[in-house]
Amino acid sequence: MDASALTRRSLLFGRSPAATPTATPALRPPWALEAPRFAELCTRCDDCVRACPEQVLLRGADGLPRFEPQRGECTFCGDCARACTSGALEGALTRPWELRATVSESCLSAHGIVCASCREVCPEQAIRVPPGGRAAATVDAERCSGCGACVGVCPASALALGPLPLEVAA
Repeated sequence: MDASALTRRSLLFGRSPAATPTATPALRPPWALEAPRFAELCTRCDDCVRACPEQVLLRGADGLPRFEPQRGECTFCGDCARACTSGALEGALTRPWELRATVSESCLSAHGIVCASCREVCPEQAIRVPPGGRAAATVDAERCSGCGACVGVCPASALALGPLPLEVAA
């Protein structure tokens, strides 16, 4: 998104009217098995969706549940995995997923606009924003849990969740 399209109103209300969502791969619920196995086992019953107290799980166009970080933060409470009787969500896995936040070039701070919305909501304190809007926000992948708290609050839609970088996963 072009920084000139951003207005004070969009900063206050969290979105720019000119923003158009881009197609992104579906983010599955926490503790989801690998994609092919998850799709095979999931019965599309929506038990995990109904069990989510944060209401960040929705039924996707493919009928499978998906995590929508724009709706809020996953607290990793485990209710979705406990509700899943098909085995598609494996609550015994040590990590809920290998997602981490990434920052795009549309970050307001990268354009000289003072903004720290993402930093303020990050429960892991994994986001750094240079003072005075001098550079884009950065994410410490070691600290980031991939909860998505930062995604929906960004007025420039500059944050997204993606797979954990290989150098951190090792």
